[in-house]
Amino acid sequence: MPSTAGPASRVLAALIASAAMTGSADAAPPSGDACSLLTTAQVGAALGVPVGEGTYITPTFKKTCTWAAATNGGGTVTLNLQSIDQYEGGRKLASYGKSVSSTSVAGIGDDAYYFSTDKLVGLVVKKGDVAFKVAVYAHLPLDRQQAVEKALALQVAALL
Repeated sequence: MPSTAGPASRVLAALIASAAMTGSADAAPPSGDACSLLTTAQVGAALGVPVGEGTYITPTFKKTCTWAAATNGGGTVTLNLQSIDQYEGGRKLASYGKSVSSTSVAGIGDDAYYFSTDKLVGLVVKKGDVAFKVAVYAHLPLDRQQAVEKALALQVAALL
């Protein structure tokens, strides 16, 4: 069903989602290097196109890694290591049912859900005392995007 929300409400929903998933300053995200949890071969195989090496937002912030497709228009994949507070924040925000939603996913970690805002979706997983989000940003059908996110999340969860 097409969204009737205007651009301003979509931006507001994205900002709220980002704030909710950021968690409190006291919540420590899992230690680690997001780029070390997936290889370019794994990401490329899941996405179906070759990707470049994973890169960080900044050299000192290693909780988020991004792999960009080597082909124009092939999309990107991000892996973001999170705290349990961030995981729970996304679930809580989705429970309000306004511009965001969550759909439970079985078989990954201890608990997992797709977190969706308008046309953006990411797979958020909790395993033990850590959490992470895998998101695909590409022009793919939603079921294909979710399949890529799930394939990668299973590989990350196996390492945690």
